[in-house]
Amino acid sequence: MAAISLLPKSFSPFQTMPPSISPTQLTKLPSLNPFDLQPCCTRTSTLQVNAKKKNPWLDPFDFGDDPAREFGSLFSDGKQEEDPRPPDNPNNPYGFLKFPMGYNVEVASLGLKVRGDVRRCCCVISGGVYENLLFFPVIQLIKDRYPGVQVDVVASARGKQVHELNKNVRWANVYDPDEDFPEPAEYTDMIGILKGRYYDMILSTKLAGLGHAAFLFMTTARDRVSYIYPNVNSAGAGLLLSETFTANGLNLSEGGYNMYHEMLDWLGRPFRSVPRQPVPPLKVLISRKLKEVVAAKYQNAGAEKGKYVVIHGIECDSEASMQSRGDTDSLLPIQVWAQIAKAIRGMKPLFVIPHEKIREDVEEHVGEDASIVFITTPGQLAALINDSVGVIATNTAAIQLANARGKPSIALFSSEAKGKLFVPNAEDKKCTIVPSTTSKLTDINVEAVKNAIKIFDVSLALA
Repeated sequence: MAAISLLPKSFSPFQTMPPSISPTQLTKLPSLNPFDLQPCCTRTSTLQVNAKKKNPWLDPFDFGDDPAREFGSLFSDGKQEEDPRPPDNPNNPYGFLKFPMGYNVEVASLGLKVRGDVRRCCCVISGGVYENLLFFPVIQLIKDRYPGVQVDVVASARGKQVHELNKNVRWANVYDPDEDFPEPAEYTDMIGILKGRYYDMILSTKLAGLGHAAFLFMTTARDRVSYIYPNVNSAGAGLLLSETFTANGLNLSEGGYNMYHEMLDWLGRPFRSVPRQPVPPLKVLISRKLKEVVAAKYQNAGAEKGKYVVIHGIECDSEASMQSRGDTDSLLPIQVWAQIAKAIRGMKPLFVIPHEKIREDVEEHVGEDASIVFITTPGQLAALINDSVGVIATNTAAIQLANARGKPSIALFSSEAKGKLFVPNAEDKKCTIVPSTTSKLTDINVEAVKNAIKIFDVSLALA
């Protein structure tokens, strides 16, 4: 017996179940699904508190960067530098060879991987003129955050016209992302174009489902960022995207001036020693050629530079009205505009028509000597506003262009809430908001608009 007690304890090949767990409790244990497993170590649980998960669709165990990780000094801190590639040779029609991403360490620097540099960025913008115009601060933020980045734009035919006012856009391609059933030839051709440019990041403001997410995925960009549907239509989109923003509704334009605030917050996020990038204001650049073309137009209409007020927002079914998709009640009939124009003293009211078919209506209600100019592009509208005393308009692109050029304006809205949503900090922008009391723009108080016209007299005196 003594010899037996000296032998070591034998270990069973199978681990026995602790007596504290009963067979009834065993049936209530969770399933062995890898997506249901929780982190079992203390280190991982601290990461879950300190860091935000990038995208739960991609990796359920990805808890972000390790806060205790140490980085070297090479390509790990600060902003990226300007593009180190040599400039193109003007005497050679082919220039220097553009190496694809990752094929040459000297051309595509290690910062692309270590620091997340962005050398080429593509922006797929949903909507028309208004939505593309409000995307300008996003493009400027990208240029400030990633020095030397080349920004390209993919937008609808109407949206592309806005980017002649943006100096930061390299190329603008026409492709309507809002088309539900695009032509197969156009779809595959656009994928080939975007894939051949080797983008580091692609942004999209179209609400993405699985179909649009697949379109972005096939561009092979490193970072694929997009808004997604707030309902079941977004199922599966997160698997193909690097970063997603859930929209508050099915119409992103209803967010007003700050409709892209989630994307701005993500792009300007702080990174190690780089502080948060401030959101720039809306600015537009007008070329000399545009100014000359528009000057000839308003001079033929009988107006002089600095002595006319732009009136924009006449009721018409033309796409050149430049409305916002988030405010459909944003046009007034010509009868109301004729009453407002009579109150303008010392300046000539200049009516902007989006289609020639309403010229006769304007002449009928205002008079044969009315100054009328036919303008359909946002670039010409910006040049027209730049040479004016101010703007009286409904919620169209004219109000945003006047704010971008620092011109006083009177904005007519169907409600006070809409005015604060689309023109925040109106006093700082020299904008007077005149809302309707019945939530219908046609019931706007004309007397309130006439009283607000006094701001043009002050600006004219200061000029």
